[in-house]
Amino acid sequence: MKTYDKFFIDGQWVTPVGRGTLDVFHSADAKLMGRIPEGASEDTEAAIVAAHKARDAWAATPAAERAGYLRKIAAGLKARTDELAQVMTGETGMPIKLVRAIQVGGPVYHWNKYAELAESFEFEARVGNSLVVREPVGVVGAITPWNYPLNQITLKVAPALAAGCTVVLKPSEVAPFNAFILAEVIEEAGLPPGVFNLVTGLGPVVGEVLARHPDVDMVSFTGSTRAGKRVSEVASQTVKRVALELGGKSASVVLDDADLAAAVKGTLNACYLNSGQTCSAHTRMLVPASRYDEIKALAKDAVARFTLGDPREETTRLGPLASSAQRERVQTYIRKGLSEGAELIAGGDTVPEGFEAGFFVQPTVLGRVTPDATVAQEEIFGPVLSIITYQDEADAVRIANDSIYGLGGGVWSGDEARAVRVARQIRTGQVDINGGEFNVQAPFGGFKQSGHGRENGVYGFEEFLEYKSLQFKSAKS
Repeated sequence: MKTYDKFFIDGQWVTPVGRGTLDVFHSADAKLMGRIPEGASEDTEAAIVAAHKARDAWAATPAAERAGYLRKIAAGLKARTDELAQVMTGETGMPIKLVRAIQVGGPVYHWNKYAELAESFEFEARVGNSLVVREPVGVVGAITPWNYPLNQITLKVAPALAAGCTVVLKPSEVAPFNAFILAEVIEEAGLPPGVFNLVTGLGPVVGEVLARHPDVDMVSFTGSTRAGKRVSEVASQTVKRVALELGGKSASVVLDDADLAAAVKGTLNACYLNSGQTCSAHTRMLVPASRYDEIKALAKDAVARFTLGDPREETTRLGPLASSAQRERVQTYIRKGLSEGAELIAGGDTVPEGFEAGFFVQPTVLGRVTPDATVAQEEIFGPVLSIITYQDEADAVRIANDSIYGLGGGVWSGDEARAVRVARQIRTGQVDINGGEFNVQAPFGGFKQSGHGRENGVYGFEEFLEYKSLQFKSAKS
């Protein structure tokens, strides 16, 4: 069992002011994994003071030197791959084989990539009689989720540090141990005191302080749209920069000329990754009404291959959800879908036999879902696919855009040009064409209530930079 009882503030492990603790449970068997401290407002404020004190010196540190620290952190995380994989498998429920590649391999890649970017980025340029410079935004409050915990931490902390910002991190209390391991790696890398600080606790306490504090220059938040609205509301009082990556209800649009078998398989893969605990998961599959029965049969056959298993086993393809609360949430949505008239094609709301101990949910497919149904409009965050029929291409686009969200999506067609034409009409931040692979250098973020701001590559780096222009007197002609 892992137990942490201190926060990492100003380069040291310090005893919290708050005396409370938070329990963390293993997704596969609901057993206690360990405990972390429950931070108080005073703990968060101490971390902000440390970050503010370190801000100017870190901003003045040459980019190449900052890059050197990032490479040390990447190496430190890679050296602890096995430990991190075991921890995050327990925290999230993702099968360990995928955890190594995505939840550990992804962050190691990004820490190295942002080191490269810090060295190659053009921080200033002449524009007429002005010198336009890019400067770090300052102290960043990073609030991160539990579904891809270390990856989402990395996509905030690594570019912020590379840009010259200092950071106070509040990770999710559901999946916090990876953040403590990162803090240990950062300590070993010798990052100057105050540049990175870690405080754990609950959103209404730690998160609220980060959002409202006048010495925090920016808040970068990933989580639910409801919580994101609260972050924006509180942060507006100090007019700080806010980046939000929020919920999604992404549509996979299967056109009538698509390879149906490939489209169904690809959509289920995109829906069930991490047991559906992915904000950009393709949870709505829009299909031609005339092909519904054919697609229904394909979906029923394909979902049978997603067998549940203990996420600690190398052969497991689909694991549990991260918590009992999440399991209950997903089961409630399945029941709601059925009560509103959906057809049960596969799965259901009952606990799968043999998996009563952990937070498991059956991989589920609901058919003949109406576009206005609850399961078609609200984010479920579990392995539940809703199949919705449409009449023609225009109707498909209308249904795809009939959502408060706009994060991801897909279009499937035998004619790539047609797929691109449809994709351009979908108001969402990312659209996969015929199962196109995720590109870690392309911008990731949303339209509408999926948030604003972008992550990944140079786009995520620039989120943490401000513009300044220096005007010079023009030479007389």
